[in-house]
Amino acid sequence: MSENNIKHSGDYFVNLIKSLTGEILKASDQISYDRKIPDQLLKKMTKSGFFRLLVPRKFGGYEIDFIKYLEIISIVSMIDASLAWCLNQNNVLGTLAAFMPEKLALEIWNDPETVLSNGPSVNSAAVILEDGYCLSGRWDFSSGFQHANWLVALATVINPNRTSDEREEIRNMLLRKKDVEIVDTWDVNGLRGTGSFSFIADEVFVDHSKTFIEGAPPLHSGPIYVIPKALMFSSGFATVALGVARSSLNYAIKLANEKTPSKQMMLRDQQSVQREIGKLEATYRSAKAYLDNAVSELWESSLLTGNIEEPFKADLRLSSTNAIRQSVSIVDGSYSLVGSNAIFNFNPIQRKFEDIHAISQQVQGRMEHYDSVGRFFLGMEHKGLF
Repeated sequence: MSENNIKHSGDYFVNLIKSLTGEILKASDQISYDRKIPDQLLKKMTKSGFFRLLVPRKFGGYEIDFIKYLEIISIVSMIDASLAWCLNQNNVLGTLAAFMPEKLALEIWNDPETVLSNGPSVNSAAVILEDGYCLSGRWDFSSGFQHANWLVALATVINPNRTSDEREEIRNMLLRKKDVEIVDTWDVNGLRGTGSFSFIADEVFVDHSKTFIEGAPPLHSGPIYVIPKALMFSSGFATVALGVARSSLNYAIKLANEKTPSKQMMLRDQQSVQREIGKLEATYRSAKAYLDNAVSELWESSLLTGNIEEPFKADLRLSSTNAIRQSVSIVDGSYSLVGSNAIFNFNPIQRKFEDIHAISQQVQGRMEHYDSVGRFFLGMEHKGLF
């Protein structure tokens, strides 16, 4: 299996996802309505390996080039942001295979249909028992929850013997859906298809073998596993945002070449429209170029040295947040150009408008990241998600 996986390069998966774009487009409305990936499309994507792109080859994954990985996310995001979001969320979680005990990784990824989901915790706690932990807490925004078959719950370990100078231990706890209470909170418009449900654990026993420490170095070497998860999430979700922006601007350009508003010239012949298209195009290209350059430099550093210095991390954090914030402006500008028809659900730009504003509210798009990177450039302690 490992030899076969090596043959499946990043280019292989880029070409494969391009062959599925028609099917993804056809399923887009159903993805939004059902708040999940349709079973047939999901089965095809899991069978093809799209949910283990970053999993170590040793465990049946592909460890593809990170730049090629983001190209795949970009292609999908131009068609359906929710599917692209889930694809990024679930693949980044797949890198956990490099950090957990080998026996656990093999158990999880021996199933070709394995997909992981998680979410930020709310008052989670894991009380130490003789051979495991008693886990309680709530985890929200678990993207891809409906198609996931393993849940990752981050929890603070409650250790009565911890001394005041010892840091709190945080562990990843691997759960099944049967172990938790599912809470359907996902009554939203933007990114509706992600089905980002919540789940609750109420004094659930978790065997020690199903846990591992968060923040420990990887047990499996490779350039992908040097990249902090926070930056994989940020660059992936920034790529989703740029895909939504690009497809929105493409739609506005197409419409400008076709539409003549009542008692006006054709949109393309109006100077204000020409100027706005030019400004939006410049905004998109500059944001994408900055992100692409930051990703390229960080990835090259990881490949050549097996290490990523702080300036590369800061640059990727800044370019990711910038890409998300600028994408909002691009979609808003494109939406405005479309006119009154933009508000109808039959118009594809309406969902893109909803999606981009949902993306902007997610942790990777927070304005506070500018503060954190600003402190870094000022030579101060940044305490950011680098």
